[in-house]
Amino acid sequence: MRSRSHPDHASFRTPRRLAAFAVATAAALGASALVVPAAHAATTEVQILATNDFHGRILNNTTNGEAGAAVLAGAVKQLRTEHANTVFAAAGDLIGASTFESFIQDDKPTIDALNAAGLEVSAVGNHELDQGYDDLINRVMAPYDAVTNPWGGAQWEYIAANLKVRQTGDPAVPATWIKEFGDVQVGFVGAVTEELPGLVSPGGIADIQVEGIVQSVNTEAAALVAEGADLVVMLVHEGAPDASCDKMDDGGKWTDIINTVSPDVDAIVSGHTHLAYNCSFPVPQWATEQRAVLNRPVVSAGQYGMNLNQLLFSVDGETGEVQGMTQNLLPLEATGDVPLYPADSAVAEIAAAAAAEAEVLGAVELGKIGGALNRAQAVNSAGARIENRGGESTLGNLVAEVQQWATESPESGAAQIAFMNPGGLRTDMAGTDPGDGSYPRTLTYKQAAVVQPFANTLVNMQLTGAQIKAVLEQQWQRDAYNALPTRPFLRLGASEGFQYTYTQETVTEVQQDNPATVVNEAGLTYQAPQGTVTGMWLNGEPIDPAASYSVTVNSFLSTGGDNFRELANGAGKRDTGKIDLTAMVDYMDAFASTTPLAVDHRQHAVEVAFPADAPATYELGSTVAFGVKSWTMSPLSDAKDTEVVVSLGGEALGSFPLDNTIGAAVYDDYGTASVSVALPADAPVGAAEFVLTGATTGTSVIVPITTFDRADSVTVGIPNKLIAKQKSAIQYTVIVVAEGGVRPTGEVTIYDGDAVIATATLTEQSRGIVKVKLPELDKGVHKLSASFAGSDAVRPSTSPKVPVLVY
Repeated sequence: MRSRSHPDHASFRTPRRLAAFAVATAAALGASALVVPAAHAATTEVQILATNDFHGRILNNTTNGEAGAAVLAGAVKQLRTEHANTVFAAAGDLIGASTFESFIQDDKPTIDALNAAGLEVSAVGNHELDQGYDDLINRVMAPYDAVTNPWGGAQWEYIAANLKVRQTGDPAVPATWIKEFGDVQVGFVGAVTEELPGLVSPGGIADIQVEGIVQSVNTEAAALVAEGADLVVMLVHEGAPDASCDKMDDGGKWTDIINTVSPDVDAIVSGHTHLAYNCSFPVPQWATEQRAVLNRPVVSAGQYGMNLNQLLFSVDGETGEVQGMTQNLLPLEATGDVPLYPADSAVAEIAAAAAAEAEVLGAVELGKIGGALNRAQAVNSAGARIENRGGESTLGNLVAEVQQWATESPESGAAQIAFMNPGGLRTDMAGTDPGDGSYPRTLTYKQAAVVQPFANTLVNMQLTGAQIKAVLEQQWQRDAYNALPTRPFLRLGASEGFQYTYTQETVTEVQQDNPATVVNEAGLTYQAPQGTVTGMWLNGEPIDPAASYSVTVNSFLSTGGDNFRELANGAGKRDTGKIDLTAMVDYMDAFASTTPLAVDHRQHAVEVAFPADAPATYELGSTVAFGVKSWTMSPLSDAKDTEVVVSLGGEALGSFPLDNTIGAAVYDDYGTASVSVALPADAPVGAAEFVLTGATTGTSVIVPITTFDRADSVTVGIPNKLIAKQKSAIQYTVIVVAEGGVRPTGEVTIYDGDAVIATATLTEQSRGIVKVKLPELDKGVHKLSASFAGSDAVRPSTSPKVPVLVY
C-alpha cells in the first residue's frame, strides 16, 4: 500500500467509472460490440477509523469518560489487526483547548501520542489555527527537529480544500490525500468550518482565504475520482447542531452540506460541534454521471477520544464499486469507566512522561495571591462546610474578570462583561502554604490548572440587555422540560463593574412531558423559587434592555450549558481560541508578578425585596423599608461586613446590622438585613437612588426609588353668621390655599366638634373655594371647622375651630 497528498493526475485510471465507460462505448458501437470482462479481482475491505475534537486529552479521565491517548491508540491498533486495510483519520481540533499536561508543552505530547497511534490524515480544525497559520505550517506540520522545531512534528497529513492563500489562490494546506490498498484507492478531502475567521485571531490567518465548503469539496472530490480514487471520504471540521439523525435534514448549513456535497463523496466524517452521531442519508443523484450508491454515512465521534467512528467498505477491486458498507460508533470505555481496549504501552509512556513533565512545569510560579480565592459554601446536615454552586464567590468573579480582560481587545470581541459557571471551578485557588497559613502565597501553573481543568475556550457574543436579564434569571434552574434539576440554583460569577439586583418568590411550576423518560410526567407540579432581575448596571450606568453588549463566556456556557439556554441565542458568536487557563496565566503575569493579587470581596448580585404593599412612589418625609439578602461571601476566610449603610445623595441615612449566618440552603441567601429609612424632606423629587455600602468588603449596590413632594396648604372655614337663630340658614365657606399657586383639588369635610356635618369637593374650577349650606343646628354653641383631605399635589390641612351660637 502507499499514500500521497499530491498524486500525478495522469498516472491513475478510474476503476469505478469503467462500467459507465463500457456502457457508453456499447451505445456508440452497437450492442454486439459490448464485451464486459467478468469481474475477477477479489473484494477489498477497507476500514476507516476516525476521531475528532481530541483537544489534547492524552490522560485517562474517569470522571469525564475520556479514555486517554493510550487506550485510543490501543483501540486503533487492535482494530487494525482485525482489518488490514485501515486508515486512521480525524476531523480536526486534535490540538488546542487542551488539558494542562498537553497545553503546558505546546501540545507536543498530543502530537507524539497521535503519531505513535498511527494517525494518518486529518482535516484542519479551527483550533489548529489558534496560534495562526504560520504556527500550523512551520511548527505543527513541519518535521520534528530538536533544535529548530522541538514542539512540532505531526506525521499525519493535514488537509483542507477550502483554505487558500489569499494573494495567489494556491492551497494553504493540501486539499486531498490518497492511500492505496492494492487495486483500491481511498481518497480523502478535507474542509474546515466557514466560520473560521470568527473563531481565531484575524491576524493569525490574515493571509488565508476561507472558501465555501461544498464547492471546494465537490471540486476536489471530482479530481480525486479522476485520479483513480475508488472511495472518497470527506473529513470536515463542521458538524451537526443536534445529535439526532432525524433533525439533521431540517435546514441550515449542515443540511446544505449533507444534501449538496456531490455523489463523488462516499462518506462524511465530521466534528466541531462535539456531538457523537452515527447517521446515514441518501446520496443526492443530481450528478451528470450516475452511479449505483448506498446511503452515505454521516458520522462524528463526539469529543475527547471517548469514541471512534468505524466505517467498513467492501469494494470490488476490478470496478471500484462499493458493494457493501457498515458503520459503527465504538465507545472506548464502558459504563463504570472500564477501558474496552488495551492501552498501547508506547503511547502510555508518552502520556506518563508528559504528566511527569507537567508536574515540573506545573510548579512554575505564576505570581502571588494576597488571599484565598474561594468557591461559595453552605453547611451540610452534619454542620460541615461544603461547596455551594448557588453562592457568589470571589473565585467565580475573578475568573469572570480574567475572561473579560482576556477578550477586551477588538479582535477578541471587545468584551464588556463576562460570566463564569460555578461548575467550571473544581477547587479553591489557595496557593502554596508557606507552613504557617499566612498570605501572600505563590500560585503555580498546576494550582491554576486544577481550578479550571476543562480547557474551555472563551467565546464572545453580542447580547441585548434583555437577553442578559434572561441569562441571569436562568440561574434559577429549569431543564428543557421545565423540571427542577438536582442543583436548583447556579450563581454565575460576573466580571468587575457589572452589578445587578433581584427579587425571588416561590412559584408553582408544571413539568412538561419528556418522551425520553417517565420522570417528567405531563401535569406534574412542584414549587420552587424563581428570580426576577430588578436592575442591572455596568460601571454605574444602567443596562439598556434594547442595547447590545459584548459578553464573553466559556465554550461550555456558550451553547447553553447548565441550562443557560439564552446564551445559545447570542449573536455574532466567535470562539476566540483563547483557553480559560491561558487567560489566567496571562492575567497573573500582568497583575500579580510583582504585587500580590488582592482578593475582591465585593458582591455583584444582591437581593433587594420591597414589601408586597410597598407604594410605587414615596413622599418626601415618609419611611422606605425593604429587605436585603446575598450580601455576604460564605467562606469563613472571606471578609464580611457587619452592617449595611444606606445613603441618599451622599448623605448617610442609617446603618443596619447584617446577619452573616451560613446555612444549608443552596441559594445565595446569606448576608441579610432589614432596612427602614426616612426620606429627608429636602430629598430630590422624582428618580432617586439609595446607595447601599459595606465598609469592609467595598460592596456597593444601587436601589432606585421614585419620590414625590406635595405643596403645603392652609384651610380656612368661615361661617356667614357667628350668632344665628335656630332654624335659620348658615352658609359655611371653605378656602384652601396651597403653596406655589397650586390649585387644590379633593374632598373637604366640615365638622361640628368631632362630628361630620357636611362634605364638599374642590375641583379645578373651584379655585380653592367652596360654599356649603349647613344642616340645621341645635341651640347652643357649635365649634365649626373644615378639613382638606389633600391630594397627590397638595398636603392635607385643617382650619381652626370657629364658635357659632345658635339660640
